[in-house]
Amino acid sequence: MKSSAHSNNKRLNTKGLRFVVHEHHASHLHFDFKLEMSGVLKSWALPKGPSLDPRQKRLAVAVEDHDLSFIDFQGHIPDGQYGAGDLVMWDSGTYESEGDHRVQLEKGKLSFTLDGKKLRGKFTLIRLSNNIRNWLLIKSHDEFAVTDWKLVTVMRDKR
Repeated sequence: MKSSAHSNNKRLNTKGLRFVVHEHHASHLHFDFKLEMSGVLKSWALPKGPSLDPRQKRLAVAVEDHDLSFIDFQGHIPDGQYGAGDLVMWDSGTYESEGDHRVQLEKGKLSFTLDGKKLRGKFTLIRLSNNIRNWLLIKSHDEFAVTDWKLVTVMRDKR
């Protein structure tokens, strides 16, 4: 969407960057996973939502970057607009990447630690070789992992 003047900074601050997960009731229920990165929100659609169970690898489809102001958005996106439907914040917090997140993203493997209200601990996004937009979001085996974890939605599906 928009570029940032600080995307070329030599010093990279990877502590305290924000993330958000929106529960998105659009044409179908899915979750939007967004990481603050290089002045925008890098975004992935998670058809089944995130998981705290390391055995559950979740498809994450890369979508267009969002403006940073979108991190706090909740509400209704009108019909006819991109992402039309109801959107609520499912989780939010900060994250820290393991190294330069831009380099990791380009290489197709991004490792980071989330500190949210629901999602905590280490996660990895791995790009699949069959499609540049398809990634897997995987929870690491750590003290925040929960075997047989079940996702609970915030809103009731209106359909």
